[in-house]
Amino acid sequence: MIHSELSDERRIVMAKQGKIMGPVDYLTLRFPGNKFSGKIAPELVDLEKKGIIRVIDLVFLMKDAKGKLVTIEAKNLEGEAGAAFRELAKHTDEWFSEGDIEALATSIPKNSSRALLLFENLWAVRFRDALVDADAELVGFDRIPPETMAKAEKKVKAKGGA
Repeated sequence: MIHSELSDERRIVMAKQGKIMGPVDYLTLRFPGNKFSGKIAPELVDLEKKGIIRVIDLVFLMKDAKGKLVTIEAKNLEGEAGAAFRELAKHTDEWFSEGDIEALATSIPKNSSRALLLFENLWAVRFRDALVDADAELVGFDRIPPETMAKAEKKVKAKGGA
């Protein structure tokens, strides 16, 4: 499994570049059977255009039926997928380390693909600014998986709420 945090080296580079102002998340996506078409690109472009996120890096890892690994940065994609990601690729840099990629590569089965997506939460920058203006401080943050929320919602509805 990929590192749960970016390496110290990556965080230092991010801080030195000064471009990153909001929290950064990464996602690992799976494409069984190497069925990757670029259909997710329009949504990512839309999220960027709306100022919700900024894609920082996007890397694709593909294993063929024999287990040979190919790693491709979004800006180097060709064909239908390359056309779909062209807009995003204009603004991405290579942030994932070889160690990040190698750690993920070990878990990819033959004839399957993964994508690593690193993005900045731009919405949080504006929210942070509002907190500062209100003399407020963020004291906690966590993520609740959708499955957990669905279970909780069923319980609340069963009790006559929501």
